[in-house]
Amino acid sequence: MPVIVAALGYFVDIYDLVLFSIVRVPSLKSFGLGGKELIDYGVFLLNMQMIGMLVGGILWGWLGDKKGRLKIMFASILLYSLANIANGLVTTLPAYAVLRFIAGVGLAGELGAGITLVSEVLHTRIRGYGTMLVASIGVSGAILANYVANTYEWHNAFFIGGGLGLLLLAARVKVAESGMFKKMEEKSGVSRGNMFALFTDRGRFLRYINSIMIGVPIWFVVGVLITFSPEFAVELGTTGPVSAGNAVMFCYLGLVFGDLSSGLLSQLLQSRKKVILLFMLLTVVSIALYFLQGNRTPQFFYAVCTVLGFSGGYWAIFVTVAAEQFGTNLRATVATTVPNFVRGMVVPITMLFQFSKGFFGLESGALLVGALCISAAFISLNSLEETFHKDLDYYEEFL
Repeated sequence: MPVIVAALGYFVDIYDLVLFSIVRVPSLKSFGLGGKELIDYGVFLLNMQMIGMLVGGILWGWLGDKKGRLKIMFASILLYSLANIANGLVTTLPAYAVLRFIAGVGLAGELGAGITLVSEVLHTRIRGYGTMLVASIGVSGAILANYVANTYEWHNAFFIGGGLGLLLLAARVKVAESGMFKKMEEKSGVSRGNMFALFTDRGRFLRYINSIMIGVPIWFVVGVLITFSPEFAVELGTTGPVSAGNAVMFCYLGLVFGDLSSGLLSQLLQSRKKVILLFMLLTVVSIALYFLQGNRTPQFFYAVCTVLGFSGGYWAIFVTVAAEQFGTNLRATVATTVPNFVRGMVVPITMLFQFSKGFFGLESGALLVGALCISAAFISLNSLEETFHKDLDYYEEFL
């Protein structure tokens, strides 16, 4: 049941997370914007959402180690559900920006709490399967988001996402808290959720930073190449119009199969690092294919988006590795903040992209930013320990 509820929670989380990217153009056009404003205001609103996720990642992570994984998972679902219902009622750009920030805060908590809970309740030999199911079922929420956005008006798409989250709260009574957390809660003298401890020890700090950096290439792909796919399609000479919603859908379709494949391969090879390395190399190849496709059809463009998504399908393993790097008293803090700091990296990535495209053009600017993200990820992966067989029932010790 914890695996099922965490997976469904992440499903709704992803639906709401990517919905703005899908409805960016029609929603901003309804405010009378057009042309270059669709990119500029789109980046601004996306950054507001991601800044909210940075704030929420710190808040929910700390509370997850203080109050429990289960409480935080459902509190975050409640907040982002109410925020997205409110997004459907928005009538001004400032209100839209504030609500994307609040939604971002809510969206920040579910994945980290869910992965922590699943990692702690499942045996070492099978916890990889559990986190694989959470991620692969969860990312398929983007497919539903695209279907709903293409079927209903953008206001109603937000209403549906909020409603799905509220329905999921009914499952709360069926899920038990992590036994590791309960045991820690009963033990006196254990410092819990001390995020400052991540910065007071060099080894612990490097583990934390490296855990963040290995996931950055995924969000370079989603935040730049997929979100702004209509603009890239024109630049690359695609023979017809490309929809951002369809690009997101096909990318996340690839992510579903990528997360399943990487999870199964990790269990087969009994290694997290080898599989992450393989998928990072696939990401390099798929980015090259994206920019070398030339004047192909929109269908070919969407196929490349699917390949990009598959290559980024190490998201589940990436979050699992972060959770496995740290003790029970810091695990929720890390597992919640790490993916949200990666998502929050969209802010400097898109800012750097906007800056570099002004000097080098759309394609060269994106390639420069992508090269920086991927190079940092390879260096960080090399520095992390293998955690496949690691026993998670221990505490971080700090002064």
